[in-house]
Amino acid sequence: MPIKPYDIVALTLPIPTIHKDTKQPILLQPGQVGTVLMDFDGQAFLIDFADNQGHTYAMETVPAHQLLLLLHEPQLTNA
Repeated sequence: MPIKPYDIVALTLPIPTIHKDTKQPILLQPGQVGTVLMDFDGQAFLIDFADNQGHTYAMETVPAHQLLLLLHEPQLTNA
């Protein structure tokens, strides 16, 4: 299933970055959840990482192979 804008994804590998507000170095951990904002030909995606109140703390372009698409509904099979 392809990843598309507004999908919710999780990281599969750690990514060092800078906190948007504090400018301090942070490490985004595997399992860190974000929202897809842009698709770069399916090769990479701009991901918005926000806290529980919806405040963005990081925005990173992440290669597709480092993302796991989170699913909320079961997928139908052709069995």
